[in-house]
Amino acid sequence: MIRPTARNTKQASASQAVDSSTEKRIKVALVEDQPEVRESWTRLLNSFPDFACVCACTSGEEALRIIPQEQPDVILMDIFLPRMSGIECTARLKVLLPQTQIVILTAMDDQELVFLALEAGADGYLLKRTKPADLRTALLEVLRGGAPMTGQIARRVIESFRRNAKNRDESVRLSVREEQILLLLSQGYSNKLIASKLELSIDTVCSHLKHVFYKLHVSSRTEAVVRYMASKTERQKPEGL
Repeated sequence: MIRPTARNTKQASASQAVDSSTEKRIKVALVEDQPEVRESWTRLLNSFPDFACVCACTSGEEALRIIPQEQPDVILMDIFLPRMSGIECTARLKVLLPQTQIVILTAMDDQELVFLALEAGADGYLLKRTKPADLRTALLEVLRGGAPMTGQIARRVIESFRRNAKNRDESVRLSVREEQILLLLSQGYSNKLIASKLELSIDTVCSHLKHVFYKLHVSSRTEAVVRYMASKTERQKPEGL
């Protein structure tokens, strides 16, 4: 875990202006109720040359008021917040900002919480002990359309899917093209880049993804990637990539 350093600084407010050059940097919003942790993460985010923490909210209620105004590219969300949980806040923010990526950042790797967060619309799930360099990589990954997770989290998700494998319809089969798109999706490619790599239109890629979601009984890119990760050992890598 990245531990905050005690300093005689003022508590960061939700609307605090962090950097005058944020327009040229990737905007990140933080939701964390503990002051020292919040300040530590704010300093860490601003230490990345290509990122800027545009607001640091102390609660879910404050996040719902402030974050939509800031229009961040990514939101880092703690789960255990006072009153409104981070999971509920994630679900509400996804309605207001469907294109904004939300990554859960917590000390807990509880399997039930992981799935509740993913169902609420979270695009990634990281532990607070994630190393700074790995955090930056994860933020860039989620912006490319990936679903970043620490190894421990990914393992729990994969094991859960494997335990439920017997309950899945074994007649479900993906086409070669759907396999290709899902593989690229799991590698962090956006729809635009997938379309370019496979020489397809973006509309065609989106259509294939809809079929994939239907066949896999999932409702988001993150769930599709996780499902693919869980079953890829049983599949052959599609040809042509």
